[in-house]
Amino acid sequence: MSGSRTGRPPAQRSVRRPAPPGASRDNPMRRLRSRAKKALDRPLTAYYLILGGSLLITVLGLVMVYSASQITALQLSLPGSYFFRKQFLAAVLGGGLLLAASRMPVKLHRALAYPILAGAVFLMALVQVPGIGMAVNGNQNWIALGGSFQIQPSEFGKLALVLWGADLIARKQDKKLLTQWKHMLVPLVPVAFLLLGLIMIGGDMGTAIILTAILFGLLWLAGAPTRLFVGVLSVAATLGVILIKTSDNRMARLACIGATEPKEGVTDCWQAVHGIYALASGGLFGSGLGASVEKWGQLPEAHTDFIFAVTGEELGLAGTLSVLALFAALGYAGIRVAGRTEDPFVRYAAGGVTTWITAQAVINIGAVLGLLPIAGVPLPLFSYGGSALLPTMFAIGLLIAFARDEPGARAALALRQPRFGRKRAGASGFGREPRRWNTMRRRASVARSSGER
Repeated sequence: MSGSRTGRPPAQRSVRRPAPPGASRDNPMRRLRSRAKKALDRPLTAYYLILGGSLLITVLGLVMVYSASQITALQLSLPGSYFFRKQFLAAVLGGGLLLAASRMPVKLHRALAYPILAGAVFLMALVQVPGIGMAVNGNQNWIALGGSFQIQPSEFGKLALVLWGADLIARKQDKKLLTQWKHMLVPLVPVAFLLLGLIMIGGDMGTAIILTAILFGLLWLAGAPTRLFVGVLSVAATLGVILIKTSDNRMARLACIGATEPKEGVTDCWQAVHGIYALASGGLFGSGLGASVEKWGQLPEAHTDFIFAVTGEELGLAGTLSVLALFAALGYAGIRVAGRTEDPFVRYAAGGVTTWITAQAVINIGAVLGLLPIAGVPLPLFSYGGSALLPTMFAIGLLIAFARDEPGARAALALRQPRFGRKRAGASGFGREPRRWNTMRRRASVARSSGER
């Protein structure tokens, strides 16, 4: 008799199935990618990235403006917090504009396009009137408002081109006119060149480059053919080369690309080199907030165009990478909003705002790193300057409004109402249903969007 010595039948062992290849090994990177993909696929991801990223950039910019501008203010016999207080006031006003823009319907945004364009053109022309316009650092692009306050109308020209261009292309798409090249170009390109001409009269080529990037972004989103796109690009490049060749200052800036030591002569590359020195001395975690050495008169425009260099010196590589990550998140969210919408105006406006902010950030940071010529444009939401901050925060409000208007985002936001329902009139004492029943019934009536739990 086969069996065990106790007379019991032998225990049958379960047959082990061979594990699939790779299942026995724990792959944390694969799990991390899966979780990141699920998180990015949620309906409210773009909304939170735009809102949180822009607020973090603005708050960190206020801190760095206070740190980088103290020495400059004291050298001008001003209080150490002078520039910070002006920037904080601009941030408060910009926050109001952001909130207003985020709550406006799309129809109101489109209705504001023409008044903003007309106002921007009028102010940009007013800059060239003697006695009204004023020059700063050699560029005639400011209007004095009284006291220590000035306004730069060309900054509002960026917002005007985005809104007006998006509305124009959307209306032409509705009428199916974008298949003809003349409707693709006219009147978008002539109006854009009008704005560029008013800017270049004052000598501000940095802002002109940003406006050109917005124009190309709108044409690319509108589906301009390659020949048309190359043609406009060739004209813009030819004009750019002529403007650079005819200006000693612009040629000097071009010659400072990649400079690591000051030169002798007119083209000394002082600002570019000391920006590299500031970044190099920061190390991994920086010298500490407020401990920058270059801001003590060595680095010109430390709180405006070269605030990223002071950030690298005081906060180190960790601080600069954090700023880059925030701008990357903002750019990703803007592209996602533009790619998922069915409204043509929203797609063009979101794409134009994203092109504006990312192009300006790349040009500013590239100049600080010595990879691009110094264009004299501020870092969006970060550098000192109320004229740049106000229209940029309004543009961020546009992106927030567009992100909130996505179908999945609307349903997800409806689900996140307060957990307690409203009280019923006269429902006191007996017979009153629990408050949570009202909430659950409200939640059940809203279609749950895919990806939102």
